[in-house]
Amino acid sequence: MVDQDYEQFIRNIKAKTGIDLSQYKEAQMKRRLTSLYEKRGFKNFNGFYQGLLSEKELFYEFLDRMTINVSEFYRNYKRWQVLEEKIIPKLLEKNKKLKIWSAACSTGEEPYTLAMILSKFLPLSGVQILATDIDENVIARAKLGLYPERSLQEVPKEMKEKYFVKEGTNYKLDNEIIKAVRFKKQNLLADPFEDNFDLIVCRNVLIYFTEEAKELLYVKFSKALKDGGVFFVGSTEQIFNAERYQFASIETFFYQKN
Repeated sequence: MVDQDYEQFIRNIKAKTGIDLSQYKEAQMKRRLTSLYEKRGFKNFNGFYQGLLSEKELFYEFLDRMTINVSEFYRNYKRWQVLEEKIIPKLLEKNKKLKIWSAACSTGEEPYTLAMILSKFLPLSGVQILATDIDENVIARAKLGLYPERSLQEVPKEMKEKYFVKEGTNYKLDNEIIKAVRFKKQNLLADPFEDNFDLIVCRNVLIYFTEEAKELLYVKFSKALKDGGVFFVGSTEQIFNAERYQFASIETFFYQKN
């Protein structure tokens, strides 16, 4: 049975933001948004949408809920170790100026982690990382470079001392790291990708898309990588039939374009 209230909500959100909620798994998204609107005292999606139009804070909360912002520095630390010890040195053998993209970067912990790792190999003035997300609110927060302690749980001690200063209960990130990242709004499904990347990082995002949307994205990511470039995915996102997209597994959760 078609839920007309939700269908109209999808159309309204697409017209207002360009975000197409129909590309996400419906049961999951509806459950997440229903719990938010009920908590805020709305009876249905229509009322909720009217609330989004009149309350900026509610609109930002909706974007946060919709874009699943669960992020921290060095998330799944052992994977970042592999990146630092095996992947980056190999990429630098071929090219001293790497083109890197953090796709669906949320509040910035991922691209800033990349910048910290690269600072061990290169002067930060020579590092430029593209970071994109569909949500302008999280991009604005990322640019502030201010994080709660829980986001820093896996940051190595020397990196924490070098690049963070405690401000009240939060930590402020060093400006040199912030300047190494260029943020841009992007809808992965609808917008074109830049190309010629040496490394693309897209972790813990693809699990929220339908199988059809995933296939489309694998094709787009593959085209955006240069030959020999590496695609780094999340720990629940192994690519089956990787060769269909010109990928070969080189480490767990790392794929190289053939």
